[in-house]
Amino acid sequence: MELSTKAQIVELIRASSNILLLTHKNPDGDAVGATLALKQVIEKLGKKADVVYFGVVPKVFNYLNAYDQVLTEFSASNDLIITIDTRQTGEELKLGHKKISEDHQVVIVVSPEHGSLMPEDVSVTRSRPKYDLVVMLDCADNERLGSIYTETPDLFFETPTINIDHHATNSHFAKVNWVDMTASSTCEMLVSLIEALGKGEQLIDEEVATSLLTGLTTDTGSFQNQSTTPKALTIAAQLVATGARQQQIIDRVFRSRPLSTLKLWGKALTNIREEKELEFAWVTLSKSDFEAVGADLEERDGLIDQLLKTVEGINFVVLLCQIDGTLKASLRSVSPKYDVASIAAQFGGGGHTLAAGFDIETDNYAKKAEEVINRIREIARAKNGIN
Repeated sequence: MELSTKAQIVELIRASSNILLLTHKNPDGDAVGATLALKQVIEKLGKKADVVYFGVVPKVFNYLNAYDQVLTEFSASNDLIITIDTRQTGEELKLGHKKISEDHQVVIVVSPEHGSLMPEDVSVTRSRPKYDLVVMLDCADNERLGSIYTETPDLFFETPTINIDHHATNSHFAKVNWVDMTASSTCEMLVSLIEALGKGEQLIDEEVATSLLTGLTTDTGSFQNQSTTPKALTIAAQLVATGARQQQIIDRVFRSRPLSTLKLWGKALTNIREEKELEFAWVTLSKSDFEAVGADLEERDGLIDQLLKTVEGINFVVLLCQIDGTLKASLRSVSPKYDVASIAAQFGGGGHTLAAGFDIETDNYAKKAEEVINRIREIARAKNGIN
């Protein structure tokens, strides 16, 4: 009988000993909650697990267990391994090398004290990655992983890979793909996976439950947006019953705002523009806007959801931010009539019907932002049948 996808994932995790956990660059609450929860569970099973984040790592989630163990750099071994059969010579060998600059070569010289070596006594192989499994969480495609995918392709080709996600735009880029578009969050999906990994053992303790509830809470907008399903609420209740610190999550993620964040939100309110006929609003925040108030990229989190809730008479909101040489766009919709994932796809991005985003590399943010808004206007006009 063929194993289900979830059962395959359970078997792969149980058969592995050193696991790498990845998510999309600039991770959000669901990404952080999922990776840290799974790390703790894997370590409960007596295995090693590393979490690596790329981009901006949100400090707001530093209350989560294992947050301080997260890595922000990744180095893969590029060693070439030379193996010499010394049965005919003994193990006493002298090694040396010389450079032949004009030919761009390095000659390695091996001199045995006894006997002689033949070419067939020498073999050359590349070092293998130290990880025997890579699990990618809350990430719709390999490009959103960041530079690790392009800089260390052998890691993904030579190692078993698992993709666990809930985005409709997921490209099924791993060897084993578990994508549940009905789930409110990746953390929601992990609850049943962890239960299966436990085989009757309770692996979800207070710390794991708090990580999982963080992802559930942030991806549902504190259980206020349309991704809040009865199942999401049931699982949230189970996590709270297990000991998840719900009040801490609310206080740290939704209530505690540094002054720089409030100032950034003030900038956004100053910059907001409304397209009344097309029923959407848009906001741009330049690098100078962030610098003027001393805010980090992560401090924009929650802004777009707040705008969507408070601006009257709109169906969706677009937030454009300048982050170094990147235009970072976030889109939120109150109505399935406006599938913002399909809008994001026009720019190489993706997400859900009600929440999506995309990144564009550019050295002229203002010009590119204008082009993006003009294109979104065209899409909205076509959607509304307006010439």
